[in-house]
Amino acid sequence: MEPKAEKKYEADMYEPIRNYFVAQGYDVFGEVKHCDLTAMKDEELIIVEFKRNLSVELLIQATKRQRYTDFVYMAIPKPKYKLFSKKWQDICYLVRRLELGLILVSFPKRGPAVMEVNISPGPFDRVKSKQFNQKKRNRIIEEMRGRYGDYNVGGSYQTKLMTAYKQSCIQIATLLQQYGPLSPKLLKSKGAGEKTSSILIQNHYGWFTRVQRGLYAITPTGEREIAEYPELIAYYQEQAEEIHGTLTLGSELPSSSTTKAQSRKKKQR
Repeated sequence: MEPKAEKKYEADMYEPIRNYFVAQGYDVFGEVKHCDLTAMKDEELIIVEFKRNLSVELLIQATKRQRYTDFVYMAIPKPKYKLFSKKWQDICYLVRRLELGLILVSFPKRGPAVMEVNISPGPFDRVKSKQFNQKKRNRIIEEMRGRYGDYNVGGSYQTKLMTAYKQSCIQIATLLQQYGPLSPKLLKSKGAGEKTSSILIQNHYGWFTRVQRGLYAITPTGEREIAEYPELIAYYQEQAEEIHGTLTLGSELPSSSTTKAQSRKKKQR
């Protein structure tokens, strides 16, 4: 049985970090005005704060130290979980976002502790970050615009969510239930979206069936499951009727050319 790993404390990280900055030509001092480690070269001041894990307390402490210098590091023992995990990538993003530095210290079974600068403190480019994530922003806005009503409770976990895609499926199913088998073109004319064809082909929920080429109907599963959303059904039915009424009214109104022809005939009489 292997001996239990010795518990490491903040002070165990001091020596390797001190040696690193001394080798870089800094004058290094421990515990200066509540700062765990301070290093000075010319007018450049570096502050390092130690903790056994990256906690909110450490983040607060480090950001407070930014009132004295732009070069603030946090030092923690190297985590045991993978540094390529999403959790670690999110932690690194937060550290960079706060413009802090991060030092990881390893404690091998044999030999002295080893440190590595994982992140150097420096400015965070918010403009570049927003540009890089522009597509994700657009998808958020597109999803919001594609929804009718607010059917999800914020903060819900492991529950079925209402999405713009599902609402599109409910709309198509409602139209098929209301008017019978329809083509994608006719569905669009009654208010369905541009993705109608792909939704029918993918048939993600099993609500649709192709009765013949280019013609689709609702399945018993679809009728049963969309019944859970009476408010949406009523909304899409009303929307379709309004569109139908507008089209009917438009077809009944005489065109401008017809009106002019009738006017000329009256004058001739």
